[in-house]
Amino acid sequence: MQKAALKPRKQPAQDRSTATVEALHTAAIQVLTREGLRRCTTTRIAERAGASVGTLYQYYPNRDALLAAVLARHLEHVAEVVEQACATHRQRPVAEMARGLVVAFLAEKLRNPGESRALYAVAAERGGPALVMRMHARMTAAIAAMLSSATDARFDDATVVASITLNALTGPVRNVLEGRAPRGFETELETQLVLLATAYLQAHRPKRRAATKR
Repeated sequence: MQKAALKPRKQPAQDRSTATVEALHTAAIQVLTREGLRRCTTTRIAERAGASVGTLYQYYPNRDALLAAVLARHLEHVAEVVEQACATHRQRPVAEMARGLVVAFLAEKLRNPGESRALYAVAAERGGPALVMRMHARMTAAIAAMLSSATDARFDDATVVASITLNALTGPVRNVLEGRAPRGFETELETQLVLLATAYLQAHRPKRRAATKR
């Protein structure tokens, strides 16, 4: 599908139209969660939102454009939470940075598990990979900036370390959301990810030089 086909027809300009678009977004997530991607049609979305299909088409040219907008909003929220956590934890030891990042990331991704789980299907296609890549780059930049300000570590390439750290968080979260994690995994997830991120970041602490014998 061409990129232009995934763009909204227009942006809401008034409170009423903003509420309509919000209702369509909420309905899209609900239908996607209950029916799956194949049965998530404009007719079902409009019906769930209490609107006509014609109203939906006033804002989006097709279902995929609506789903792309829903995915973009979801990823935007996650990126904003990560950026805020990174800004809050600048100029601190890496152990505090690791905990702050993990807690904020997990809280947002697991805030609405059904929504996050359903949107993985959208992220795999319909312009999703490009959106995911942009948001990943944005979060990586925020984490790298935070790491560069660490009071007890130095990073030769903060961007590489930030990207690896972020990827280390996303994998286990996806396992939880897709039901592939063993029993007890989610209960221990925050604790274990804090340990993982802390140990990795602390490995970049400046090494003490051995005392020189006279």
